[in-house]
Amino acid sequence: RSTRERVSTSRAPKAEIDWRPTAGRQALDARARLLGAIRLFFAERGVVEVETPLLARVGVTDPHLENLESNFTGPGHADGLRLYLQTSPEFHMKRLLADGCGPIYQIAKAFRDGEKGARHNPEFTLLEWYRPGWDHHELMSEMSELLSLVLDCPVAERCTYGSLFEDTLSIDPHSASTADLRRVAHQRGLEEPPALDDRDDWLALLMTSFIEPRLGDSAPLLVFDYPASQASLAKIRYDDPPVAERFEVYYRGVELANGFHELTDAAEQEKRFDADRDRRHELGRRDAEIDERLVAALASGMPSCAGVALGIDRLLMLKLGAESIEEVIQFPIDRA
Repeated sequence: RSTRERVSTSRAPKAEIDWRPTAGRQALDARARLLGAIRLFFAERGVVEVETPLLARVGVTDPHLENLESNFTGPGHADGLRLYLQTSPEFHMKRLLADGCGPIYQIAKAFRDGEKGARHNPEFTLLEWYRPGWDHHELMSEMSELLSLVLDCPVAERCTYGSLFEDTLSIDPHSASTADLRRVAHQRGLEEPPALDDRDDWLALLMTSFIEPRLGDSAPLLVFDYPASQASLAKIRYDDPPVAERFEVYYRGVELANGFHELTDAAEQEKRFDADRDRRHELGRRDAEIDERLVAALASGMPSCAGVALGIDRLLMLKLGAESIEEVIQFPIDRA
């Protein structure tokens, strides 16, 4: 007998190791049915399923996201090539759009460092789709149709970001100062978190603490017209006040999706990437390289379009009434 065989037979069993999946057969079957329904939904509408890389040469500049990393050592890269697991398939899909692919969708794994909790796992599943020639309002209508199909829920309702704050907190989020937002938080009994000096951070805190938990109780809620400072990758409409042509989807207090009337201006995109890098520096985060391939794709003439990313795991949580993401994914990070 080999040394390996002798070691193997003499090793005591480790009953304490958690090898079983955290989600049972019901979740397994429900996920398969959900993905099948989504694929049929898009096939019937002529939206093509695509597949893009999980590993990319550059990461994300978003100040609030961090990539997980890998390293390739092989032909042409004997010293190693740093690669980034994607936080979303967005940039690669936009390069396809710039090449004239037409309407597309993808069901993809995505990865975000530092995210773990009842609704977060560092590896998760996203549905992302893009509609050339559409704006965010048209995409919101299609989102409502998809949710009604897979969740058997009512047609989605709609409201503006501003009306949420005015109705719930009696404050205008587009004009309120940082001091105004801090005062509302204190009046509501919320202690001030340390080093929270950015106006948008205060808006996000008020949103998650006092508004978000009650959103979409009876039907999904589509929230649109976000402050221009929260445009991210969305177009800005220069009304009074200017607003980002962006929407988010909530149902039963759960944030499900984030969508944009997509920015197609290469110079503006590069400017926003630079602003992201400045903000990362202010926050003490490591620098992030700009995705020059995306900028070049936009400069080549990406069509006007709307796009959205929808969390599949959270969607499945709602469908099954689960309280934790571990009830709907088989092997979360602690058992991966």
